[in-house]
Amino acid sequence: MNLRQTARSQRGLLILGMGMGIAGVAAKLAQPWMLGRLIKAVVLDEPIVWPITLVVLFFLADTALSAGHAYAIGRAGENIVFDVRRVLGGRLLRSRIPHFSRLEHGDVFARTVSDTSVASLVIAQAVARMTTSALMVASGIVLMARIDWKLLLATAGCLGLASSAALLLARQVRIAALRNREDVGAFGSGLQRVLGALTTVKASRAEERETEELARLADRARRSGVRVVGFSSLLTPAMNVGTQLSLAVVVSWGMARVATGSLPAADLAAFVMYLFYLVTPLVLLFLSVGQFQQGRAAVQRVGELGAIPQEEEEDVEPARRGAREPAAAPAPAIRFEHVGFSYHGDTPVLRDVSFTVPRRGLTAIVGASGTGKTTTFQLIERFHRPDSGTIRVAGHDTATLGLAELRSLVGYVEQDAPLLRGTIRENLTYANPGAGTADIARALRLASLESLIAELPDGLDTELGERGAGLSGGQRQRLAIARTLLQRPEVILLDEVTAHLDSDTEAALRDAMTEAARECAVLAIAHRLSTIVRADRIIVMEEGRVRATGTHRELIESDEVYRRLASRQFAAEGAPA
Repeated sequence: MNLRQTARSQRGLLILGMGMGIAGVAAKLAQPWMLGRLIKAVVLDEPIVWPITLVVLFFLADTALSAGHAYAIGRAGENIVFDVRRVLGGRLLRSRIPHFSRLEHGDVFARTVSDTSVASLVIAQAVARMTTSALMVASGIVLMARIDWKLLLATAGCLGLASSAALLLARQVRIAALRNREDVGAFGSGLQRVLGALTTVKASRAEERETEELARLADRARRSGVRVVGFSSLLTPAMNVGTQLSLAVVVSWGMARVATGSLPAADLAAFVMYLFYLVTPLVLLFLSVGQFQQGRAAVQRVGELGAIPQEEEEDVEPARRGAREPAAAPAPAIRFEHVGFSYHGDTPVLRDVSFTVPRRGLTAIVGASGTGKTTTFQLIERFHRPDSGTIRVAGHDTATLGLAELRSLVGYVEQDAPLLRGTIRENLTYANPGAGTADIARALRLASLESLIAELPDGLDTELGERGAGLSGGQRQRLAIARTLLQRPEVILLDEVTAHLDSDTEAALRDAMTEAARECAVLAIAHRLSTIVRADRIIVMEEGRVRATGTHRELIESDEVYRRLASRQFAAEGAPA
């Protein structure tokens, strides 16, 4: 994401604002000149109506142009904030899962909400203010040189020392601001960490400990913020010292020259007025430099986040792009052909995995933890790419499919079945917002949710809290399955959906899985074998390989690993394998 390119979209407002600012500078610079003309007219006993009228007109023009300049630049800044947040939000939603999972979500929030505002508003306003202030200072110096170059040299000597100190302070402001933005992001991450596990914090009696940790992070942000304030607060005094010293030199030396007749009183008055007019823009110039340095720190953080690798429709293997093969009829719902995969080039998670999933029925994947079951699902959804081999969905190589097309063929129900804050209807139709009443009723029936919805006072319009608060674990799982069924996929992936359910809820969910399997292929990962003993096919995985395939009865008789898993689990539940 390029902030400069984003700012270009507002160049009309920025040019208008800058133009009004420059015109305002001209109106302001004309005032001392007109004041000098007024003094000369008074001294020479000439008419003063016209000089007074021009002074008033220039004052009014300066006021109007300054207001217009501030409004145009402020509006452009707000528009830039909107554009940056819109683009950044889209890039985060389309980011690649492996890269996004490494980020601290609190820091992501801070960069997206806070840093974007600092970066865009400060950059827009600070750059405009720096430009107009620099123009005011440069033009004022030229006019002061025309009046008396000796006084100008004395002024420049005093202001030069102050400006050097201000530039050094501005550099320190940027360094301190970057550290402060990082500390604020760390506090946001810490806060999100504990709020996301609030019940665990309370159950562990860790409120005091976590409060102290949050206080430590907040204090670190406070201390770095104080450094920013400290360096920033020195900018104005540094410039004030220079301007006050220059004013003292100009007034004392100028009055001495007026007394000797080497400098007209009107010229001294105009010079002093220009000097007064120079003070504010000079201070603003260096304050804007300090703000610009803070904005650069925020720009750096926003740019780093905006550079996150994207998961785009063009994310298709270049050698295969545009070469999609026609699906074989009738092709299996899923086919793995000698697939290998490892995270970051480390120890392989999947080794030469091959299996097929028929277009109808329930297929289960079982195995010990760490055998690659969830990784298999993530490869199907193309959250990751296989290192070797081919994965086909409905007969199409997933490497040649656009992501939208691939994910329309595959429905994914995660282990914790995340739901969003909103109504049940909004969650149900999330993958298919245009679903009709008949389709919704069908999905509710297949997921065994009809009676639940009928019992709720507001039915489908019942509001849910964060992550589906208001429903039980089993109800959330069944609603997630109904949401996936409403998508009408070729295959549904169920990742440990019964891991934390009681037996009654598991039975209801098992019925929902059976109903769904009549409509499409269902591929389920299960640690609780009671969920999948009636599966049409069971795939046993061990150390990243497919060890055996068959029905429950066939595997009990033929595979030692499956027999051991089943014996231990059913023995613990007091049931025969």
